[in-house]
Parts: sequence; structure tokens; C-alpha cells
Amino acid sequence: MSDLDGMRLDKWLWAARFYKTRSLAAEAIAGGKVHVNKQRCKPAKEIKAGYEISINKDGCHWDLIVVKLSEQRRPAKEAMLLYEESAESHAKRQQQMIEQREMKELFPFQGSDHKPNKKERRLIHRFKQF
Repeated sequence: MSDLDGMRLDKWLWAARFYKTRSLAAEAIAGGKVHVNKQRCKPAKEIKAGYEISINKDGCHWDLIVVKLSEQRRPAKEAMLLYEESAESHAKRQQQMIEQREMKELFPFQGSDHKPNKKERRLIHRFKQF
């Protein structure tokens, strides 16, 4: 991790492992899912240490402060050193994850892409025969 003066927002999000590719990070920024200092911005926005970033991704919300900049994508443990998350943001995100887990337990077959397994097909056939 180097002490850079500034770098592109999409590149930082990729290096901090919030998005798998820079193009996904750029799409999220362009779609308004990422804000810098509480303002909407473009993927090429130059960020520096001390900037506030808020990210909405997959129903979760992060409020971060940029601590370091890195040009390279590093392992997850090192990537976590690039930012600090506020305590409220962390607690809220943990609560959201618990709620999502509970919803999955209550409604396990929400997706339309679910293909019935053998047992479920037998139940469907029995239901249709009567």
C-alpha cells in the first residue's frame, strides 16, 4: 500500500474489494449506488485519504472513511486496512444480514430460477393427478 496523493474512485473500490471488477464499480457509481462526501459522483472522481464514502450494495449499506489508497488489489485482510467503517454502519449492516438470513429461512424458494428436485417433482405430480 502506497502513499498516493489521489486515485480514481472506481479503482479504489476495486482495490478495497467492494466490487470484483472496475467496470462493476463504475456501473455502481454511475447508477448512484456510491456517494463521496454525501454527493453523487462519476467513476473518475479523484479521492484522497479522509474522504467519506457511502456504498449501497445488495441491500447492505456501508459508511466509510478512506484511510489509505492502493493501486493494487490485495488480500481481503489488507484491503480492510484501506478504510474505517463507522460503528453505526457496521451495526446496521449486521442487523440487515440477520434479517436477510431469517427471510431466507422463512421463504427458502423465492427465486423463479429454482428447479424442483426429485422429491418436489413427485409432490407436484401427485397434486396434479387429483
